[in-house]
Amino acid sequence: MDIRPQTIWFEQALLPDGWAVAVRVGIIDGRIATIERNVAPQGHDARFVTALPGLANVHSHAFQRSIGGMAEVRGGPEHDDFWGWREVMYRLVGVLTPDDVAVITAMAFVEMLEAGFTRVGEFHYFHHQPSGEPYDDPAAMAAAVASAAEETGIALTLLPVFYAHGGFGGKAPEAGQRRFVNDMDGFANLLEASRHAVGGLADGTVGVAPHSLRAVTPEQLAALAAMAPDAPIHIHIAEQQKEVADCIEWSGQRPVAWLMDHAAVDARWCLVHATHIDPEELTAIAARGAVVGLCPITEANLGDGIFPAEAFLAAGGMFGIGSDSNIRIDAGQELQLLEYGQRLSLRRRNVLSTTGASTGRTLFDGATAGGGRAVGHPAGIALGHAADLIALSGCACGDRTLDRWIFAGGGPVIDAVWRRGVQVVSNGRHGGRDEIAARFTKVAARLLQ
Repeated sequence: MDIRPQTIWFEQALLPDGWAVAVRVGIIDGRIATIERNVAPQGHDARFVTALPGLANVHSHAFQRSIGGMAEVRGGPEHDDFWGWREVMYRLVGVLTPDDVAVITAMAFVEMLEAGFTRVGEFHYFHHQPSGEPYDDPAAMAAAVASAAEETGIALTLLPVFYAHGGFGGKAPEAGQRRFVNDMDGFANLLEASRHAVGGLADGTVGVAPHSLRAVTPEQLAALAAMAPDAPIHIHIAEQQKEVADCIEWSGQRPVAWLMDHAAVDARWCLVHATHIDPEELTAIAARGAVVGLCPITEANLGDGIFPAEAFLAAGGMFGIGSDSNIRIDAGQELQLLEYGQRLSLRRRNVLSTTGASTGRTLFDGATAGGGRAVGHPAGIALGHAADLIALSGCACGDRTLDRWIFAGGGPVIDAVWRRGVQVVSNGRHGGRDEIAARFTKVAARLLQ
């Protein structure tokens, strides 16, 4: 990694009140101490073209980075879907060690930083030994994730996942889920150990994540929210049509409607996917201030469906973007596919912006604000914030810079990334990429065997 510059000068920077030109950012102890506008660079300033705030990746399962491309073969005459992909993932889960998870996670985190994500919400549900017994340190897997964050420099919001059941109504878990499963006492121990594992990271945060309504009982859901009264709460919900049908059979309600009636959902909550919601559920999410965590690349890869983003934004809803299965890690492409999904389903262009507004800017601003809320840290290039910055190459063209980065091949690319003022990406490459990629290649080759 490169040394931390004390001052960086940009031809333009996207600040909370809009674009500014000739911007000089001063950094003290990893935080933004000064922002000067319309100033000439000084001799010792690092100089770049376009500054953007780093984005939050609101939803990642980093260990799944190792199965990219392994589930792209149709298994039989019946249609393929999420549930078939899950069986491939469960086979991987059966063999990974904490050392493997540290290596795979570091590779994913390198690619996130190179893609413009400076903080990750790691939805961490992979806890135990292959037998299902806890490790001597119940947070051994969480410590592996934390070590990868420390090595790569990415900011970490760790979301230990509570997973107790294999289906709605408290069904027994399946054999492939044994490395996930806890009871409430075991999870309390895990949560405390996870806080210790993350405690040494700069700006590290630990939230809590009930895996899904099918994996927890109503009583467990209420207890989990109480375990982290001031921290983010994330949950998978309404990702698959089968999940919706099963929830109706169990409760008589759709998943989001049930959650709104039985949990104190507020701005701390991130509802991951929420793909299959009706207008009443959509309005309720927006009214509560919860963030929807959208992962368009993974949702497309798994055949999940398309979230009704146009109506949700019109209702004042907030969203963040995540890389989920990490089949491909690219913040710009997540935003592009979010818009393109709407275009394909509605057969219109520039769906998620308003008349005369830049679609790229609308998407980026939305992901910045919603992502920061979802991971529990304010976003934006502002005084007192962590100096988490992205520099784009190319011309200084205001909103057109974002439109070209997100939508146009050959447009601007990510040149540099800083995390707490430390430059971790230079000329588009993470400083530790070669060593981390070499370790990852060895682990991936073993898994393929």
